[in-house]
Amino acid sequence: MSQPALDVRSLDLTDPATFAENDVHEFWRAVRARRPVYWHEPTDRNPGFWVVSRYADIQSLFHHPALISARGNVLDVVLRGDDSAGGSMLAVTDGARHRSLRNLMFTAFTPRVLGEVVEKVRQRTDALMSAVVEKGTCDFAAEVAEKIPMNTICDLLSIPAADRGQLLRWNKMALSSDRADSSALDAIVARNEIVLYFMELVQERLDDPGGDVISMLATAEFEGRQLTVEEMAVNCYSLILGGDETSRLSAICAVLALIEHPDQWDALRSGEVSLDTAVEEVIRWATPGIHLARTAVEDFEVGGQLIRDGDIVTLWNISANNDESVFAEPRRFDLSRTPNRHLSFGHGPHYCLGAFLGRAELRALLSALVDRVARMELRGTPRPLYSNFLTGYESLPVHFESR
Repeated sequence: MSQPALDVRSLDLTDPATFAENDVHEFWRAVRARRPVYWHEPTDRNPGFWVVSRYADIQSLFHHPALISARGNVLDVVLRGDDSAGGSMLAVTDGARHRSLRNLMFTAFTPRVLGEVVEKVRQRTDALMSAVVEKGTCDFAAEVAEKIPMNTICDLLSIPAADRGQLLRWNKMALSSDRADSSALDAIVARNEIVLYFMELVQERLDDPGGDVISMLATAEFEGRQLTVEEMAVNCYSLILGGDETSRLSAICAVLALIEHPDQWDALRSGEVSLDTAVEEVIRWATPGIHLARTAVEDFEVGGQLIRDGDIVTLWNISANNDESVFAEPRRFDLSRTPNRHLSFGHGPHYCLGAFLGRAELRALLSALVDRVARMELRGTPRPLYSNFLTGYESLPVHFESR
């Protein structure tokens, strides 16, 4: 499967430092133009895998029957072998079982059910922004962005307030780190701690059910039976992981992008652009989840390349969301961009269950910024996180001037 190297500097897509220390957009631009589907050679630690970079190919492969997620959907997990949650956790389940589990989980995420939750998001966001604007200078990542999505998901699951800080710390280690030298073992330990926490909490809700999502899952029927403790725990883990990381990183990206593009901040403040189109552009621009991994279960062709049964195939949203054939001037931050058919929430059967809630959280933030902030500026260097699955910043020192 060896192919001639790209005539740009090749990047190791298994190395978290690659995404924190390089302008990956230039790399992806060259890949889309010259080798839109290529074989990433094995490294000393990992086997090789296919890299798919163009929007059209990625969109089609999101629901291609020859690709499954059950072996895992994160590259570093799939490279080590099968995901232990495959077939139990919604994100790594396929076919009829996936549809049944998704229908069950979706009952907690309909816009009707989330109405009260969204109002709490608005109130919490406004209060947090009010506090940091009064303070003046803050670390927006730690003092605002960290406190919105995690508390929102924890409210849904009725997680005790005293436990939320520890869950956030584990969550921030599960798929990323603020250190270049963090080990894969740190991430594995964090993921295991989250699952163990939820196994204990699920058992408590089984013994004494309430009106929360965990209790709903514990008492619901799935395939003619109740979900096991392990099945409920891994799906709660998935909700915490997905509900916190992507929304938190999108919020941080939103503030940084508005600082770096003052014309767009002016357009947002003046009402020249709508909050709804602004939300979609921030989500595209941020693309916090930069790839998904799949495994082929039969031979097929994509982009002129033959994929073999058993091959790992990676779909790079960060490239698709900047594909020039779909997005005019993709590296221009344009809050009025429409249509904006980004793939940040995925596509097809695995379309993000929490997309409505993620949009609502970002809309609440942009609305609070418009209502309370006249001007904002960086007061230090943003600290990037290290991950080959998530992109964004761990710290964002900002000064807010009250409106």
